[in-house]
Amino acid sequence: MAKSTTSIFSKSILLSLILISAVLTGNALNYVGFIKNAYAANNYYLGNGVQADSYYTYKIQDHDTVQGQPFLMTIYFKQFNSTGKYWIAPTTVVYQGKVYNGTLHLSDLDLTPLGSSKPGLSLTAPYWGKIAAIGGSAVAPGGSAKVTVPAGTFDTTVITWHYGVDNNIYVNPTMPYPIQAQTYAATTGGTPPTQYAFDLEATGHGQPPVPKGQNLVPTPPITIQTARGTYFIEIVAWQPSTITAGKPTQFGLLFKNSQQSVLNDVTYSVKATQGNTTAADVHDQHAADGTGIQTITFPKPGPISMVISVDGVGGVPSGEFVESATFNLVAAPASGK
Repeated sequence: MAKSTTSIFSKSILLSLILISAVLTGNALNYVGFIKNAYAANNYYLGNGVQADSYYTYKIQDHDTVQGQPFLMTIYFKQFNSTGKYWIAPTTVVYQGKVYNGTLHLSDLDLTPLGSSKPGLSLTAPYWGKIAAIGGSAVAPGGSAKVTVPAGTFDTTVITWHYGVDNNIYVNPTMPYPIQAQTYAATTGGTPPTQYAFDLEATGHGQPPVPKGQNLVPTPPITIQTARGTYFIEIVAWQPSTITAGKPTQFGLLFKNSQQSVLNDVTYSVKATQGNTTAADVHDQHAADGTGIQTITFPKPGPISMVISVDGVGGVPSGEFVESATFNLVAAPASGK
C-alpha cells in the first residue's frame, strides 16, 4: 500500500472517530462545550455497552476526506488492554473497491485515540452546549425516534442542533457509537455541504468478515460539491465509455450552484495527473451555458487525479478561495497490453 494512501485513511479513521465524539463528549474541535450535570446515571458516552470480540461497520461520508465520497469502516474491538486502559481495535476501510487495514488503540474514556473526556452527557438534559460559531441553536437531546439502518431498527434519542439547517445524531444508549448521523458544515449562505454522515451497516460478535477488494472502475455521472459548498461540479459522461491509456477521452462537464441550478458564464481550469505525470493542465476555459468539454489522453494505465476548479462565474473571479473538486478516475491498459 502506498504511503500516501495509508496516510489518507489513517487520518480519515481518526477524523471520523473525533467527529463522532465531538458532539457527544465536547472535547474535540470545540463542537460542543462540555456541560457537567447531575444526570450521571443516565449519561451517554462513546463506548457505552462495548464488549470484547465485537465489531461495528459504518458507511461514512466526511467532507474533508476523499472529497466527501463514502467509504466503509469496520472497527473490531478485539480485546481490552487493562494496563494501558485502551481497546486494541483492528480496523478496516474499504474505499472504491480497495481494502486498507490498520490497528487503533482506543481510549476507554471515549473510544478516541486521544481520550480526555469524562462521564458523558445526559440524554434527558435540556441543553448540552453550543456550536463554536456565531448563531445557531444549542445542541440538545430532541426526543426519541425509531431509526432503520442496514444493521437493523433501533430506538434512539435524537441529538440535534440547528445552524442554517437541522443537524441530527441518533443515539441508542446501549451501543458504543451512534446509529446514524447527518450533519452539515457551517456556511454563511447557499446549501451547506455535508460535514459528516454515517449509518451503522452491521454489528456482531466474533471477528468480522474479511472484506474482499474489487477493482472497481468509477463510472459517470460523478458529482462532487466544492469544499465551501458554493458549487457542484459534475463529470456527466466520457467517450469512449472506458478511459484507455494512450487514447483520447472526451469528458463532458457541468457546473451548478449550491441549489444545483446550472450556472452560466463559468471560467474553469482542469489539471489531470497520474502520479508525477501531468496529462493535462489547462486554464481560462469557458462554459458559457454551464457545460464544458475537455479531451485528455492519459499516457499510462492506472489511477488518475483530475482537479476541476471554478475560477469565476459571470465575470466575477472566485477570489482567494479555491473552489475545486477532485475526481479519482482510472485509465485501463490499451488492449493487448
